[in-house]
Amino acid sequence: MTSLSLPIAFLMGLSPMEFFIHGGYIMWPIIVLSFVIVTVVIERVIFTLRESINRDRESVDKLLERVEAGDFEGAINIGKKSKDFLARILVYSLTHRDTSMANAFARASNQEMQRYNQGMPTLDTIVTAAPYVGLLGTVTGMMATFAALGEGGDIGANAGAITGGVGEALIATACGLAVAIFGLFPFNYMNAKIAQAKHDISDASNALELIMSKSESNTAA
Repeated sequence: MTSLSLPIAFLMGLSPMEFFIHGGYIMWPIIVLSFVIVTVVIERVIFTLRESINRDRESVDKLLERVEAGDFEGAINIGKKSKDFLARILVYSLTHRDTSMANAFARASNQEMQRYNQGMPTLDTIVTAAPYVGLLGTVTGMMATFAALGEGGDIGANAGAITGGVGEALIATACGLAVAIFGLFPFNYMNAKIAQAKHDISDASNALELIMSKSESNTAA
């Protein structure tokens, strides 16, 4: 059992083990999904916090100022001292300015965005699939219920099987939804951070292009 299912078990007055057993076989894939999503969420939260701490807009601004002044080596030295991902992109771009700075900027940007997108497909898949897995448990639980009703005889004698099937359906549905809801909020938060990173990269690209164009115009004049 994971912490995602413990509140539901508490509300139903069941121990974690009883809750797992009553949920039926479909609880096994739900448990696997919950472990995976908790691991991915924790890793992404740590990554996001680390990147937020490492943001160094002052160094990026100073780097661009050095580029505008024509001091490329000074700009590279400033960028190398910073842990900001924009500084890494700009340093890589300036290092390859004599060959193809645009391609260097694109390559460095793609590498940084790959870091930001790591784990997101997994998170997206689990958030989408978890309710369907829970729904599958609902179907199997109701099938068990109707099978017990179809046996005929005294309904009271089959009451345990009937309520067990209903319980399995409800538990599986609740757990599938719990996993999806747990992952939905960090998933949207991470997407917002990715969108912000893309915006910052685009802004840095435009700033660098304007500065380089200005420098070339001054040189030509």
